Amino acid sequence: MTVDFTGTWAYRSLVNSPDLTLPFNDLAFGAGTLELTEPAACDIGGTLGGPGWSLELSGTATPGEPPRLRWQGRGTIGGEVWVYDYLGYLVPRWENGVGQIDTIVGSILRTVPHSDGQAEAGVTTTFFAVRA
Repeated sequence: MTVDFTGTWAYRSLVNSPDLTLPFNDLAFGAGTLELTEPAACDIGGTLGGPGWSLELSGTATPGEPPRLRWQGRGTIGGEVWVYDYLGYLVPRWENGVGQIDTIVGSILRTVPHSDGQAEAGVTTTFFAVRA
């Protein structure tokens, strides 16, 4: 099954916490616009960003059930290099789903530290992106 991931996606990421007493807004990690391109078959490119930040993306798309995306985002924000790795899967469509929008869900790894070490490497979060 070939999936066209190209286009614009609304992106949000959340801190991974099992604490159900935390207000949902306290779980916010990031939000932005994900622009995916396919520079060659099964290659992923594009950008992920929002006000004041932008990452250039490069990676791969792998067909399957479900299709998988893996990319790395790199950018210089506030004079510092940011590098994050992403692994996502296209959510399969429900047979009787109503108004279902293409959605990618996955995990993020902060690959290198930034913000003078306050944003340490190795931190993982969860993301989802819906086709805009």
